[in-house]
Amino acid sequence: MGKYLVTMGDFLKNAGIVGLNYMLDMSDAESGKDYGIKMQNRPVDGLELYEQGLWLDEDFVQQCDWTGMYFDACVNYYGDFTVYKGILDRINKIICKIDNDQWKPDKLVKEDKEDIKFINDKLLSNSYKAGFENIRNEVDGSEIYVNLQQNKLNAKSTSQELKQRLEGIKNFIMQPKCKETFVMKSVIYNYINRFWDGKCFLLRANAKKDMRILFEQDFTKPFKEYIRTNHDKDKDMCIDCGRPMGNKERVSIAFMKDMADDLARKKSAFWNCKVDAFLCPACAFVYAASPLGFTLLGQRFAFMNTNSSINQLLASNSRSGKIVTEAEKKEAERYTQWFARMLKQLMDCKVEQLNNIQIILKGTDEKDKYIFSVISNEALQTFNDEKVRKALEYLGEYPYTRIGADYLNIYENVVMNILKHRSQELLLKKVLKNNLDSDNAGQIVTAYWIYVVMLYSALVKKDKDLQGNGGKVIEMGSITVMESGFALRTAILSSKGAKDDECIKGTIYQLLNALSTRNTGKFLDIVMRLYCTCKVPAEVGQADKLVIPREFVYIQKNQELFEEYGYAFVLGLKGCRQNKKNEEVI
Repeated sequence: MGKYLVTMGDFLKNAGIVGLNYMLDMSDAESGKDYGIKMQNRPVDGLELYEQGLWLDEDFVQQCDWTGMYFDACVNYYGDFTVYKGILDRINKIICKIDNDQWKPDKLVKEDKEDIKFINDKLLSNSYKAGFENIRNEVDGSEIYVNLQQNKLNAKSTSQELKQRLEGIKNFIMQPKCKETFVMKSVIYNYINRFWDGKCFLLRANAKKDMRILFEQDFTKPFKEYIRTNHDKDKDMCIDCGRPMGNKERVSIAFMKDMADDLARKKSAFWNCKVDAFLCPACAFVYAASPLGFTLLGQRFAFMNTNSSINQLLASNSRSGKIVTEAEKKEAERYTQWFARMLKQLMDCKVEQLNNIQIILKGTDEKDKYIFSVISNEALQTFNDEKVRKALEYLGEYPYTRIGADYLNIYENVVMNILKHRSQELLLKKVLKNNLDSDNAGQIVTAYWIYVVMLYSALVKKDKDLQGNGGKVIEMGSITVMESGFALRTAILSSKGAKDDECIKGTIYQLLNALSTRNTGKFLDIVMRLYCTCKVPAEVGQADKLVIPREFVYIQKNQELFEEYGYAFVLGLKGCRQNKKNEEVI
């Protein structure tokens, strides 16, 4: 046999490819032998077509336990987000309290009672009961669960009696078969059914049947048979991959949510009411894996659809790295961390040409629909700039800054400003003004990196090549202006015998106001007075003396340069220095 190529398609097909790749990576399958990436030209009718996707060895397809791989991947990926994990956590917490003599049956607090109730309610839910009935003859200690059904846990039991029962329950549900069954019950009804429904174990009539047997019958067996069978004489075509298939092999795409209506009842959308929206069994299997391609972030799923390259697709939706699950983390933080990690992996691919990237979000609520947004080429070019990436790396490591009584996530704000094509100026001004308070002196480092993002974002927007004249002039100009501001700071502090910039705090505040109102005249007037107090020589351009930066000649007629050079000068006054080879903040 040869190799079967799973080609890229719409965002759900691509999510399925990511999920399929995750299943293979988790299994004993050997990359390069059993599966791999294909990117090459293929001649079709005299034309060279670029063909790419995930290939599978056809012998491997027939021998592989796809059902087991699918269930293992679901348990591994979604397990920590399920009720099963909550049950185990509460059991361990109560046992720990009992061992430390902190569990008092006669003096139970509200939290203790709620923990017992949670364990009882979740373990005895209808889905768990149905799952237990399917495996009761395949696991040890079935009587423990039967006893729980007849005699629930009682918070007022003696500590030792409660501990003994909890340990028995824990050992029972931690058996591999029990864990898979109970975790999958949660995954099916909370995650998988947000993407597809009405088929296999999600068909209402199959609620009490064995999940593995159902998946094998509806997806795995047809998938293997389709790969094994010759289809040269078949006339029907898969709506996704275009391969021929038999009439009995067709799978309605309507099982995927928000993709099509009930095609058995609503045929008016098709020519002559003849429905042809059918998938082959291979594509149906890939679509079934789509829930494994999305990343779960709090109360929403996210997927980065970089469909111009299979390598980009897998890199930008990589399953490496820990997803934040702590309760105290907000959903926005989870999304920001995911986006930063995925974007970094995408950029690490060293793509020669970046295209607009589609981001798909979907809430975990059953009624939530897909939300589509696009990261523009300009934003991607900004993120890919070496200086911007270095700035974001620092801000990602130290994302929070205290503004008044609240903490502001600077990293998230900078990222969202880039995505929404907003200037970083308002954020930079806020941090700089906040930095005037001596208690926030350390925030000047954050302000510096915000400025770096602002400067190089502007250069990308102007389409300035830093190796060319336009961008290089602006870059070197900002360095010179910042150095001039730092030199002026040094001179002022020296003349006043001051150890910090408290003596020029009011002047810096005035400069920031002039920048905010785009008042070039006022800004230059303040700068001139500052230099006059230090007895600046009239000659401009003497490198060995304190001089007004010559770049200020251009800012009266160019508002963009006014912002870039103006904030660079203020940062210098606040103690920032930058040179050609590295960045240093003093």
